Amino acid sequence: MSAEERPKLLVVEDDLGLQKQLKWCLDEYELLPATNRAEAIAHLRRFETGVVLQDLGLPPDPDGVSEGMQTLKEILALAPQTKVIVVTGKSERQNALTAVASGAYDFYQKPVDDTVLKLVVARAFRIHALEMENRLLLEAQGSMPFSGFIATDEATLKVCRMVEKVAPADVSVLILGESGTGKELLARALHSRSNRAKSRFIAINCAAIPEQLLESELFGHERGAFTGAVKQTVGKIELADGGTLFLDEIGDMPMSLQAKLLRFLQDRVIERVGGRQEIPVNVRVVCATNKVPQAMIAQQSFREDLFFRISEVTVNVPPLRDRVGGPTVVAYAMLQKHGASLPKSRRGFTQEALAALEAYGWPGNVRELENKVKTALIMAEGPLITPEDLGLATAIAGESVFNLKQVRNRAERQAIASALAVADGNITRTAELLGITRPTLYDLLDRFGMRGSDA
Repeated sequence: MSAEERPKLLVVEDDLGLQKQLKWCLDEYELLPATNRAEAIAHLRRFETGVVLQDLGLPPDPDGVSEGMQTLKEILALAPQTKVIVVTGKSERQNALTAVASGAYDFYQKPVDDTVLKLVVARAFRIHALEMENRLLLEAQGSMPFSGFIATDEATLKVCRMVEKVAPADVSVLILGESGTGKELLARALHSRSNRAKSRFIAINCAAIPEQLLESELFGHERGAFTGAVKQTVGKIELADGGTLFLDEIGDMPMSLQAKLLRFLQDRVIERVGGRQEIPVNVRVVCATNKVPQAMIAQQSFREDLFFRISEVTVNVPPLRDRVGGPTVVAYAMLQKHGASLPKSRRGFTQEALAALEAYGWPGNVRELENKVKTALIMAEGPLITPEDLGLATAIAGESVFNLKQVRNRAERQAIASALAVADGNITRTAELLGITRPTLYDLLDRFGMRGSDA
């Protein structure tokens, strides 16, 4: 097995004699030697090793464990999935147990027993591989954690985790996001995962109902309350009793109604239009808007006290253009959803179509993308959907979302720019953050045209 194929094992040990012994003993691994904390962290950043063999007695405290414990802490903070095996002397068992309690995977006592150490290290690599495999499977299963809502990156997965946590708590939730991002899907997920799931989910779009009718829709009315009110009608709030009321586009609610809604949220009682009886209602209120609440408050088109009532928890949904890989994943999901009902099968998208999907800004978000895919399924002549079928301009010629070199270059450039910002332009510090050498960093800066005159 070549050095490139052997698993990398980081060995943090200041005893050079013991390092040589370990290299001979663990010859099936590529050993990365480090004699102190700084070297260990630099190797970990650069090689992302799954297993670390670490002595607790490290300089400048070789006779104590303070430096070793700090090294362990930094390794686990940087790479929580890494399996750290701490090495101690026979008289230091308590220190080893403390290290395990602090997050170390296992410990091993000197002197080295080749057979036992090989077994401990091999098991650590196996456990790390299984955990990584399970993590990938969970991420794959979590791509659609809620019905219809597709999570493709860390930002949308964070939104889903937040909804999971908030759902059982009976608090008001305000969902913010552009039109077409899936705010109602998240509101339904909040309801279905709450203690109110067996009761009604009632939704009303505050922007779709004329101002003069919205009050009656929300609060109901008594017979004869106004012209045309020939019978008593129960409002949406009352219908949602015991369940969840979803007020979509609440930013478009008239100021006069905002005051009445605020009173209901404070007292949890309503009066129907034309009525005098106070009716208690037990309902969870979830609101959504595509507007910026702070801007509306500043413009005096939305009550600040109402904002605080409806936003005990606020969920921000990122637009499709900010979801890494989102357009491609969502497009394929829509292809499967709508393609089955058509006589002509469409196997997928051309490379030009995928590039166009990623290049387009999607002002209408997921709703716009779904409409374009549905249209393309009808209009496409061949088995693969083209940019013309989607009604999108072809992206830059030759560019492909699956061109690994282009994807890697974009990612590397972004990582370097971020590290330079964190390090305040310091090249040595930037190289350490990126886990590369200074010459390598200089080469990358030259390649991307990022090297200034003072670099």
